[in-house]
Amino acid sequence: MTAGALTVTVPATADLGSGTPSTTISGSLGNVTVSDLRGANPAPWTASVTSTDFTATGVTAIPASAVTYTPGTATTVGDGTFTAGTAGALGTTPLTAYTHTGGTGSNSATWDPTLAVAVPATATATTYSGTVTHSVTGT
Repeated sequence: MTAGALTVTVPATADLGSGTPSTTISGSLGNVTVSDLRGANPAPWTASVTSTDFTATGVTAIPASAVTYTPGTATTVGDGTFTAGTAGALGTTPLTAYTHTGGTGSNSATWDPTLAVAVPATATATTYSGTVTHSVTGT
């Protein structure tokens, strides 16, 4: 029997909507799924998330630290313990989104995180974009 892979799938894009300076824009990122087909015993993993600054041509960026990530509740398959990470500001230092400990065989977790962007008072009325990156490692 050949073990499978440990993968994470994420939406290609998300639109958080619009807002004015000195407000917070909040929206769904879309479903994030970790699939563990390694068949390990135990089968631990950690899903992490980082973000770039949100940028637009010719204007000051909104720093990644102004973006808060809240994992939300996961739909899970398999045994073991699935634990949501604590909501927090994104940036280049990985924030734990979800973990799985214990359990045997295959498992998966799907959650729909919320991103909240604190729009600085100095922001310009334009479209900003950034990259939110999820990764998963077996531990």
